[in-house]
Amino acid sequence: MGAGSESSPLRPVATPAGNASAPAPRRPAAPAEHASETTRRLRPVPAEAEPDRAPAPEPAAAPRPAFRPADAPTAPDPALSWSAPASPGDGRPWVSFGEPEGYDGLARPRSLGGRGRPQAVAAAVCLVLGLGLVTGAVTGSWLAGDSGDGGARDAFTAAGDLWHSVPVDQLFPPTVQGQGAGPGGADRTWTRVAVAPDGDCAGAFDPLLAKVLDPVGCTRLLRATYTDATQSHVTTVGLLFAKADAAAMTALAGRFEKEDLGRRTDLMPLPYAAEGTVAAGFGAPQRASWTVSVLTDAPVVVYAVSGWADDRTVDEPEPAEEAMESGATSAPAQAGLGHEAQGLADRLERALRKNVGTPTEHPS
Repeated sequence: MGAGSESSPLRPVATPAGNASAPAPRRPAAPAEHASETTRRLRPVPAEAEPDRAPAPEPAAAPRPAFRPADAPTAPDPALSWSAPASPGDGRPWVSFGEPEGYDGLARPRSLGGRGRPQAVAAAVCLVLGLGLVTGAVTGSWLAGDSGDGGARDAFTAAGDLWHSVPVDQLFPPTVQGQGAGPGGADRTWTRVAVAPDGDCAGAFDPLLAKVLDPVGCTRLLRATYTDATQSHVTTVGLLFAKADAAAMTALAGRFEKEDLGRRTDLMPLPYAAEGTVAAGFGAPQRASWTVSVLTDAPVVVYAVSGWADDRTVDEPEPAEEAMESGATSAPAQAGLGHEAQGLADRLERALRKNVGTPTEHPS
């Protein structure tokens, strides 16, 4: 080139000494990360990478039963149940082999595996205690000679003492109201006209009836005679206080029912005729209708016998039960004498029961 050329002369590129034919330079390797860096660089993935993840923090609003640290063993914890949440962030499902939970009546969790055991134990304990109490009570009653019916026995005994502990006006009220006691449900009113002196049963019954009543004995016999509001009818009511116990009274009542003794005309009670009253002529031939009731809860036989107040005789007496039947055509039935006997006997029997247990010391 000429000296006058304006182009700059070419300069040789300097090379390191001793390396005239050196290859092209290589990219320098990335330096190692240090603690001051904030951005993670991409690195080659090793052949067997070890997990280096820590469990994410548990949200405060969703607590779980237990926290499993990052270095805890991966085996399931038997203390956890099926309802426990899995531990987040470990990359694998968290399975528990604990027993499932249920809920009791108060919504408290409990194991379902042993669900019936506490109830079964409690039931067994209650059964044993109940049997013990019952057995103890029965044994105590047996040792004391008490069959458990002491109250009924006391009432039975108290009823047997009413003849001397209750005023006569309570056993035989001066006036007895018989609402609906007459034929067709008509009301009746009876007025007492005479009270017989209390005594034994000697001569108070026909021989055959006395023989039937003999098994229960006779402590006292009380009698009173009533008349209706028109003084057309007279009725004698009797209370025989027996000596027998409840078993004997039950046996006699069973015999009356089984053998139909209350319908036999040869077993009619005798009336009580009092001088100077409308019942003065009320004797055996004037008996028209009657009823006999043997009580089983008291040592008492209640009876009643009715007739006309004009002293007329009756050829065919009729038991009150038959005379009260609808359509009965006998003379006692047409006159309502069956209703007179049954109605008055029923109400005096109620008065007797009412006085059981509340006797008044006032001998008759």
